[in-house]
Amino acid sequence: MALHLIKLCVGADSVEDLRGWIDFRLGQQRGAGREPRQVHTTRMTPKRAGEIVGTGSLYWVIKGRVQCRQRILDLEPFTDGEGISRCNIVLEPKLVLTRSQPKRPFQGWRYFKEEDVPADLKSGEEGLAVLPAGMRNELADLGLI
Repeated sequence: MALHLIKLCVGADSVEDLRGWIDFRLGQQRGAGREPRQVHTTRMTPKRAGEIVGTGSLYWVIKGRVQCRQRILDLEPFTDGEGISRCNIVLEPKLVLTRSQPKRPFQGWRYFKEEDVPADLKSGEEGLAVLPAGMRNELADLGLI
């Protein structure tokens, strides 16, 4: 069974906002002649990396709700220029929309067990993906999706 991570997506107002940020950063890397890859740097390194890498995902909490995920390709611990331990979470740049699930604020990342993760939006639910995030969230609150 896969182990996942969950993290607040600070600064993004929607999944579309996050997608735009990812595309912008990848474009910057291409423009600089580097191979594009999406990395999220965090302070703490997950100790259970073997249960996460390749099978786990990073679930993003946007505006108080789990709304999407990205597959975790690798975890790269390093020490920055100031001698502080950090970890690059290397992510597949593809965002997978999930069913909207409320989540209270927390700091940093947390482990997210398979039995707690929201389901991905399935084939046939593509229409939900084009709805504005606020409308999707309201419909989820009402138990309609």
